[in-house]
Amino acid sequence: MWTTVIIVNKSLKSISGLVLTAVLVSCANINLETNFTRDEEIHTAIIDQTADAFLDIDPLFISDEVKQFVDAYMHPRDGEEVRVDKLQDLLYGEEFLNVQYSSEQTHTAMEAFYAREGNCLSIMNLYVAMARYVGIDANFQTVDVQPNWDRRGDLLVLSQHINASGRLSARRTYIVDFTPEISLQQLTSTIVSDQHARSLYFNNLGVEELIDGEFEQALIYFKNALFLDKESAIAWNNIGSTYNRLGNPQFAEYSYRMAFNIDDSSATAINNLAKYYHRTGNLELAREYEQAIERFNDRNPYYHFAQGSVAFEKNDLETARKSFRRALRLKEEEPDFYFALANVYLRMGDEAEARRYADTAGELLALYDNIYQPSNDKVKIIDSSSILRDSSPSISIFAPGRSKRRN
Repeated sequence: MWTTVIIVNKSLKSISGLVLTAVLVSCANINLETNFTRDEEIHTAIIDQTADAFLDIDPLFISDEVKQFVDAYMHPRDGEEVRVDKLQDLLYGEEFLNVQYSSEQTHTAMEAFYAREGNCLSIMNLYVAMARYVGIDANFQTVDVQPNWDRRGDLLVLSQHINASGRLSARRTYIVDFTPEISLQQLTSTIVSDQHARSLYFNNLGVEELIDGEFEQALIYFKNALFLDKESAIAWNNIGSTYNRLGNPQFAEYSYRMAFNIDDSSATAINNLAKYYHRTGNLELAREYEQAIERFNDRNPYYHFAQGSVAFEKNDLETARKSFRRALRLKEEEPDFYFALANVYLRMGDEAEARRYADTAGELLALYDNIYQPSNDKVKIIDSSSILRDSSPSISIFAPGRSKRRN
């Protein structure tokens, strides 16, 4: 739904118990020994480029027309924070570009400028390019989100998120985002290089071609993504899905195993390997991989949160309560878990307990507001001297089954 996508080879209905762990729980790995050995012949056959195959495509290029558009709204005496605010106006203001979110296609900066819509990576291409043009420090930044998936035909697409950040002074930074309503995991942002962002761009193009059934073109884009970032577990997983559809099981298996070798929290790769071994008749190995995912799920707070959400929708309040409490035991600092339990207790008629959980959720949101929360204003200025720490006396966190405590 957002920006970088990962393919899982299974229908949504039949995989709902497994897919929830597929992305973005970097604090835990999957306990599985694959005995992986790199095969140089296969590896070289997959990454067979000696140069970027698309040097004519620059996702960060902006034309003189765009520069004139920016210049017309800027003043030579504008400070950096003023320029950041003005760039926000230019992108999101109704009287200017008024860009809108769309998950359908990944754009370069110029394409996003003319389309006035795009996914997160598309709009961040345009923002980073314009910010650098007016002399503002701007970098791509990946941010973990609660796992989300979208069914596209027989593919399950799992998403990641990207925004932009820059330094205004030794203590002050800004974050600019472009999201629909999403739930961000806390303290999970990572600045990435332009080359990494470029790799993600071609990864996205590959996914779009794969969804459209254009497997050969998808392979070309994924290979370019891997050439740019040979350690991209996302691209390795997706190229494995492409080889799977092209009828090359050897390369598909190798690619999935490479993805997991690079990122041992990649449940997508392990899930795809489990399905691969089922198809090839190696049921014992398939079950070993499935059990590894089950163990991973049990340590994944967002898996239990998702299970609780399903139960809550079915009005199975006791199951929802147990799942949300399990999520909290694994990760106490996630506000959404407290809000979820507050809703459960409210529906159960226990208003006092509901208020207790809601109050703690509010305190956590106040704590993290200075670090990062999506904002209707799209841009947030952060002063590091004002950021609350876990030791702050203003916040109290309690976990289920324990007495409320002060940090």
